[in-house]
Amino acid sequence: MLVLFETAAGFALFKVLKEKKLKKVDDLAEEFSTLEKATKLVKLKAFDKFNDSKSALKAVSALLNSKLSKSLRKFLKNNIVSKGIEDELLVLDKKLCRVIEEKLGIKCIQGSQYLELVRGIRSQIEGLLSGFTESEQKAMSLGLAHSICRHTLKFSVDKIDTMIVQAVNLLDDIDKELNNYSMKLREWYSWHFPELARVITDNLVYAKCVKLIGQRINCKSTDMGEIVPKEIESEVKEAAELSMGTEITENDIEHIKSLCDQVISLSEYRISLSEYLKNRMQAIAPNLTVLVGEIVGARLIAHAGSLVNLSKHPASTIQILGAEKALFRAIRTKHDTPKYGLLYHASIVGSATPNIKGKISRTLAAKCALCIRMDALGDETEATIGLEHKQAMENRVKYLETHLTPSAFSGKRPQAYNRPMSSQMYNPSTDATANVELPAKRYSSGQDEFPKKR
Repeated sequence: MLVLFETAAGFALFKVLKEKKLKKVDDLAEEFSTLEKATKLVKLKAFDKFNDSKSALKAVSALLNSKLSKSLRKFLKNNIVSKGIEDELLVLDKKLCRVIEEKLGIKCIQGSQYLELVRGIRSQIEGLLSGFTESEQKAMSLGLAHSICRHTLKFSVDKIDTMIVQAVNLLDDIDKELNNYSMKLREWYSWHFPELARVITDNLVYAKCVKLIGQRINCKSTDMGEIVPKEIESEVKEAAELSMGTEITENDIEHIKSLCDQVISLSEYRISLSEYLKNRMQAIAPNLTVLVGEIVGARLIAHAGSLVNLSKHPASTIQILGAEKALFRAIRTKHDTPKYGLLYHASIVGSATPNIKGKISRTLAAKCALCIRMDALGDETEATIGLEHKQAMENRVKYLETHLTPSAFSGKRPQAYNRPMSSQMYNPSTDATANVELPAKRYSSGQDEFPKKR
C-alpha cells in the first residue's frame, strides 16, 4: 500500500512495508515512537519538491478545494501510472480520492482507520525526508500558511460583504448608545429645566438647544432660530420663565455640555455611516436594496453571514429570518409559527393592513430570494429585477386590499345570507301510507314477542 503525504516542501509518496501492523491501531503510536521503528514500517518511495512559493500555493490551494493540481497529477503519473504499480493509494480526502480514481485510474482507499498511520508519519517527517531540518520545515510551513491566508483574503467571494456586516452592526450599536446618552442627558438637564424635554422631542435638536442655552436664565437672550422654528422658540422661552427646575452650578453645565457634544458627534457620525451603508448596498445588492431598503437588506446579509450564504436560503427561510426563537418556541408549544422576521421592518409589509401582512411577507420573501440570487450570482449592476418586483408587490397589495377582504376596509360587517321563503307550503295530508299488518314471529317460549336487542 502507498500513502500520499503532502508537506510544505512538496508531495511525498511512502510505501507501507508491514501492512499487517495497520490492523492494530493501538500499537501504531508505539511503532512511530522513534525514527528507527518508523523506517521499518514505512519507506520513502518518491518526493517532489515545490520549485517556489507560488507553485506551493497553487498546489495546496487545489488540495484545500479537493482538486487535482497539475503538479500532483504529474507526480502520480511519473511514480505510479508510468511504472505500472498496482498498489492501493491511501488518500485521506474523500473527494480527492474520487477525482484521482476517475482521472488517473489509480485505485484509492480512504477512511478514519488510517488516521493514526498518517499521524505517525507526520510525527517523524523530518527524519523520513532527507535533506530538510526541523527549522527549515517550520519556516516553510509558516511561509506557506501566510501565503494561503493572503490568497484567501484576496480572492474570497464573501470579503466584500464584510463591510456591510460590520457597518450595520456598528449602526445598531450606535443607536443603542445614542438612546442611552440622550436619555441620560434629558434626565440630567431636567433637574434644571424639565419643561424643555416636553417641548422638544428630537434628541439631536434637544442636545443642540441644551448646549446653546446652558443656564436657564440665558434662554431669553439666546437666539435659537437656526435650530428650531420660531413657534417652538417662543414656547421654550415662555417655559423658561415659569420653570420649576432647580438651580445648578457652572461646573454642572460644563459636564452637561460635554455630554451634548457626545450626542451631537454620534448623531453626525450615524448619518455619515448610514449614507456609507446605503452606497455600499446599492453597489453590492442593488435589487435587494430597491425591494426592501438598505437597512433591512443589510440586516438580512448580516444575519446570514454573507450575500452568497443568503442566496442559498429558500424563500421560506428568508421570510422568518430573524424570528428563530419564536419559530422554535411555536414548534415546541404547538402554536402558530411566525409569519415574518426581519422582513416585518420593510416598508411594503409595514404599510399593509394587519390581516394581509402574512400574505405580503410570504410574497415579498419569494421576490427577495430572486433578487438576492440575481445580486449574488448575476453580472448586472442595475436594479432592473428589483424595480419589476417592487411594482409587482405594490400591485399585489392593491389587489389584496380591494378583492380579497373588502369588508375589512369598508368598515361594515358582512350581512348574513337570508334564504328566500317559498310560496308553496308543505302539506302532510298528501303523504301516502301503507296499512299492512306484519305477522308477529312465534318463538319457542310460545309468546308472540320481538327479540330484544343485544
